[in-house]
Amino acid sequence: MSLTKVQHDLIQREYQETQNRNHRLLQQRKEEIFSSLPRYKKLSDEIASLSVKHARMLLDGQEDALDALKSEIAFLSAEKKKLLSSGGFSEDYLDPIYTCSACQDTGYIGSEKCRCLRQREIALLYEQSNIQELIERENFDTLSYTYYQGEDLKRFESAVAISKNFVAGFPKHYQNLFFYGTVGTGKSFLSGCVARELLAQGYSVIYFSANGLFEQLASYSFNTKMKESLYNFYKDLYNCDLVIIDDLGTEVTNSFVTSQLFGLLNERHLRQKATIISTNLGLEELRDRYSERVFSRITSNYSLCKLSGPDIRISKKLSGKLS
Repeated sequence: MSLTKVQHDLIQREYQETQNRNHRLLQQRKEEIFSSLPRYKKLSDEIASLSVKHARMLLDGQEDALDALKSEIAFLSAEKKKLLSSGGFSEDYLDPIYTCSACQDTGYIGSEKCRCLRQREIALLYEQSNIQELIERENFDTLSYTYYQGEDLKRFESAVAISKNFVAGFPKHYQNLFFYGTVGTGKSFLSGCVARELLAQGYSVIYFSANGLFEQLASYSFNTKMKESLYNFYKDLYNCDLVIIDDLGTEVTNSFVTSQLFGLLNERHLRQKATIISTNLGLEELRDRYSERVFSRITSNYSLCKLSGPDIRISKKLSGKLS
């Protein structure tokens, strides 16, 4: 699977719009500074004039006269920063503005695609609107312990701490998370919390329901005309910074699913790429439904977070009716 020309053009327009928006914001800031700090513009004009003089000297080969000129430019630049600070502005207030500082909103670092571009491509290729909707309403900012008590609360607090440590150590420390337990206890919620934090940091995240993941793999695998799409899909699944498989066990499980699941987990483990899995299955059910190899891979290489308690979605509805 690869981007169509329409999709490619859409992404390029988004980058151009981002550049234009940030350029307009910088111009507005300049006008604000020039209006409130008139001397700042005079200093800028002086530096511009000296820079032209500097360039002429270089062309004329007057290297012996450059040191004094460089010193003067540095002095004026420092004075500009002091002027900004005295006016209540940060010293970098008029620095170039970039939404992605890594690629400076071009999508590329040299000839390599930036993470922000890869995430845009992933969003279009794999229809990741579901994760965007999830993280808007379910994230660490909206996290609540209200519906947990006793042992259930301890388990949830532990899972939250593990999730935050996962984010803090990413990607320096290779980790995987396995959330399991009863329905509606916050497994998908915590997956979304992690995804939001990592997306905000510019990492690529692919989110799939287990059913959607294996359906897509099957559609490519059993269609001989889609070998290239299958290859590209595997490439993204294996190399993406984080893959989230939600609701493992809701798909129709067979030998194809079992082999594909083990292949994905094993390949990402070999490449030290993080994976998060959530499931309503218990550990014994996991072993019985899939294979000893899958069970061993998960229990050996994942932080196991068991969640328990009442279905929070039902509890919220009931509390809404009572209030």
